Parts: sequence; structure tokens; C-alpha cells
Amino acid sequence: MVHVPVRDAATVMLVRDAVAPDGGPDVEVCMLRRNLASEFVAGAYVFPGGAVDPGDLGAAMEARCHGLSDTEASSVLGVDSGGLAFWVAALRECFEEAGVLVAYRPPSAGGPPALLDTTPPGEAARFVAHRAGVNAGTTSLLEVVEEEDLTLAVDAVRYVDRWITPELAPRRYDTRFFVTAAPPGQVARHDDGETIASLWIRPVDALARFEAGEIELLPPTITCLRRLGAFRSTGAVLAWAASVTEVVAILPIVLIEDGQVLILRPGDSGYEEALADRAASGPRHGTVLEEESRVAREAWGTFRTPRTST
Repeated sequence: MVHVPVRDAATVMLVRDAVAPDGGPDVEVCMLRRNLASEFVAGAYVFPGGAVDPGDLGAAMEARCHGLSDTEASSVLGVDSGGLAFWVAALRECFEEAGVLVAYRPPSAGGPPALLDTTPPGEAARFVAHRAGVNAGTTSLLEVVEEEDLTLAVDAVRYVDRWITPELAPRRYDTRFFVTAAPPGQVARHDDGETIASLWIRPVDALARFEAGEIELLPPTITCLRRLGAFRSTGAVLAWAASVTEVVAILPIVLIEDGQVLILRPGDSGYEEALADRAASGPRHGTVLEEESRVAREAWGTFRTPRTST
């Protein structure tokens, strides 16, 4: 089996206040549908996110981050250095895929910085052009924030989860999950490239549509939606996120049983036993491994898979 390298990645849950069907308060989260032609999880609904890029690192970018240094960010993630790049990657991908740039304008008259608002005349068109340039690779996020004199609102973005793609997946990522409030002065919209649809949806509704077979969701997305579904306001979500002080990496185990794919996560019945069996069995070779790899790659890559174990 060809070794699949694990890439660092980041994703962000944009949340906003909403109204429940009974008229009470609730929250919505921004979700994007991946292009049907994507090689990986085509058609699945996800949060904005992607791999950490080299441009997300460096002193110049750190100077454009508000309220969080690389040293502080690295401490939160438990890495020696470069932690701030995950926050930057999350916000860059949010801008690329959803068109929302979570950033501050410079403060005026000694007041606090204000979140970027693109509703004034001319603002929206200019940032649409910036987004197109970043997506095309003709400009960088750093160049955009420098030109517009912005600082990324990394202090408003909370780290809440970490998932590592299973070993048999066609692409593997070590993904840090973040959450932040959507800026009220911006409109989220898919990029018509990597993503082909966008929607604001209550977590409970997204999960109901998944269970009905109407949309496809990844295991990390399901877990995050369940967590968000426990709250009824953006303030409550952010208060919870601020209370998260320890994040444990989740590495699902993919099992093949009677030709079917079963994805086990920590806490699922049988996970610890499967983990022990996997460690005890050592490297797997030959036709058994080839068949496991083929089935799991097809299931993860095209998402023709049974529901995960819960």
C-alpha cells in the first residue's frame, strides 16, 4: 500500500444567532458542499477549511494577527512553534471558500478594533476581487490584509477539536477545528470551485437531513454538529469554546466487516479493542491489506458508505 502523508489542516465553524421553529433562540452554522468532481469526499457538506500553507507562517503574517502570538498559539496546540499558522489557515480558507474574512479594521479614536464590514458601497466588490485573486494565486491573504490595513481576528477564534484522517483514506489530514462568530457585516457564499453550494443551517436540521440520507457528512462534522446543537446562542457557543482547555486528537479506526466499512471513534463500543488488535497484529500485507485499502478508499473518497458507528 502506498504511504499517504498526513498534512496539517484547519477548519472553522462560523456560527450566528437564529430563530428556532418554536420562535425561541437558536444557532446556525455555515456549511459548504464540496464539488461533485472532487477526488476526496465529493459532495459532502463541510465547514470551510483546508491544508496549512507555507504562506500562513512567518513574522509578516504574525504582525497582521490581532491578540495572539505564535508562541501563545503554539502553546495552546502543544507544538514547539508554528501554531499560529493553523488560525491563519482557518481564516484564509474561510475567505477563499466562503467569502468571509474575519478581520479587524484599525481602531478609531482609541476605541476597540471593529470587525470588517463589507456592506458599504464599493466594499463588497473590492473584497470579491481580493477573494478571486487569493483563489487564483495571483495575490496572497497577507497582501490583502496589508493593502486593506487589516489584522486577522485570531483572538476571536477558539480551538475546540482535532481529528486525524484514518490510515486507509485516500488523503490524510491532521485537522484542527476552530469556532468563531460570523461577522454581521458580511455575506457567506461558496466559491463555485471547490464548493458548489452554501447554506446556514441549524445543527439539529443538518443532522436530521443526514439521517434521512439527504446530505452526506463526515464523522468529524457529525460530532461537531452534535456539540453545537447543545447551544441556543452564539454567546453560549463561544463561552463553551473558551472553556475548552484540553483537546485530544481523535484518530478513527476503519474496519472492514463482511465487505462493509465501519468507522470507530474513541468512545465507540469496540474502539479500544480494535485499537489493541491493530497494534498487536502489526503491519498487514498481501491481498487482505489490498482489499481493506480498496474498500476503505472507495468509501471515504466517494462517500458511498454506511453510517458510522454511534
